[in-house]
Amino acid sequence: MAGLGRFSGLRVLKEGVSGNRGWAPQWRDPAPKPAYDIVIIGGGGHGLATAFYLAQAHGLKNVAVLEKGYLGGGNVGRNTTIVRANYFLPGNSEFYSHSLKLWEGLEQTLNYNVMHSQRGLINLFHSDGQRDAFCRRGNAMVNQGDDAELLDRDGVRRHLPYLDFDQARFPIHGGLLHRRGGTARHDAVAWGYARGASDRGVDLIQNCEVTGIDTEAGRVTGVQTSRGAIRARKVAIVTAGRSGQVAAMAGLRLPIESHVLQAFVTEGVKPVIDHVVSFGMGHFYISQSDKGGLVFGGDLDFYPSYAQRGNLPMQEHVMEAAMTLMPMIGKARVLRSWGGIMDMTPDGSPIIDKSGIEGLYLDCGWCYGGFKAVPGSGFALAHLIATDRPHDSAAKLRLDRFRDGHGLMDEEGTGAQHNLH
Repeated sequence: MAGLGRFSGLRVLKEGVSGNRGWAPQWRDPAPKPAYDIVIIGGGGHGLATAFYLAQAHGLKNVAVLEKGYLGGGNVGRNTTIVRANYFLPGNSEFYSHSLKLWEGLEQTLNYNVMHSQRGLINLFHSDGQRDAFCRRGNAMVNQGDDAELLDRDGVRRHLPYLDFDQARFPIHGGLLHRRGGTARHDAVAWGYARGASDRGVDLIQNCEVTGIDTEAGRVTGVQTSRGAIRARKVAIVTAGRSGQVAAMAGLRLPIESHVLQAFVTEGVKPVIDHVVSFGMGHFYISQSDKGGLVFGGDLDFYPSYAQRGNLPMQEHVMEAAMTLMPMIGKARVLRSWGGIMDMTPDGSPIIDKSGIEGLYLDCGWCYGGFKAVPGSGFALAHLIATDRPHDSAAKLRLDRFRDGHGLMDEEGTGAQHNLH
């Protein structure tokens, strides 16, 4: 990392007392070359992580990341920053477990402070049936090698005394505590991976929209962009909510619908919530940022859309759930809301696989789980591109499960309907 300089406490102190005039841009701004070995479409968290691990783990540096806008301007900067590994089914369980392990060493790997905070996540339950389901999920997490503790009502109260435990309709019976769960600073994750990839020779090309994918005799040969044609032996589509549109450029129809998921943040308040809390009856989850804002979200808007905004009825629904769980939140003022475009699959689980066109790879279908998957997704996709074999952690995230029905991973048990996962 000689080119752009390393971070250290001494460096921060030195810059702090000298007006911060010594910082340089954290990544290069190259013009696109006519050809690369590998082109990654999408400069969000997953695309940048893939580029980083291609260079860091496999020594592949003739790589370009093409981003339509600016780095980190998509879903990686439009989420509620939750990191967890509390999945139930084989396929998801080992993948997110591996991703969490990468999170735990990420700041050392990148030499970048991504503000990863393992403050603990508590999923509340409100009925005997929910308790049984969370007990089963917790056992699956422990069997995978992750942590889980079933809390009774008093156990939850010791952690979250501010909740309305005796709410008449949804009294709190207990919760499932995942101590290694938490949050991270989403922008910093994109910046850290961008810096690490650029330092290792990857070209990060912003304001470069892909307008076509070139194929010949069943294999990919390059892409057409707003900045000219680029030849490539391998191309990866890593475009989250836009995956269906980009794949269509190669003649592919993916099993994905794009839906809007809203999130909200309040004004900064004194520290009051030191966990991530999930409401078992209202699809509501909340944490507090390091700046003091209460960051929370709810369910999808329930209609397909590419709009990065939400509708008012869902906003009202989320606020109702918040007030039901913790009436104190009514005193905080909401500063802003935003919408991210979720690439929803029929079973609610992701895809990291070859596309059926030689040299064209897919990384999509992240539904609600995109942010916490960033390290694991980048690591597994880089392995697939470099070796043409799936990484063990992502071996079940196959595209063909939607063709033959084998290996479907329906975590929610809601069937083949995209917007119910």
